[in-house]
Amino acid sequence: MTYLDVLKQIAGKKTKVARFLKFSAPKKRKFGKGSFACSSCGRHDGVIRKYGVMYCRQCFREHAEDLGWRK
Repeated sequence: MTYLDVLKQIAGKKTKVARFLKFSAPKKRKFGKGSFACSSCGRHDGVIRKYGVMYCRQCFREHAEDLGWRK
């Protein structure tokens, strides 16, 4: 069962939801791969952060010309 499946099952019970969220919710990452996501697709792998681009490498190839980059 995934996080969302369990949350759907206990949706009507306020105290159970609060306890579940307190102990089982994914925490905010401060560093590492999971802390930065692509602003276009949400992917965590291959994110280009230089110059504040915040695109994964695949989305960067699609949007590079629109951003003013050229080969």
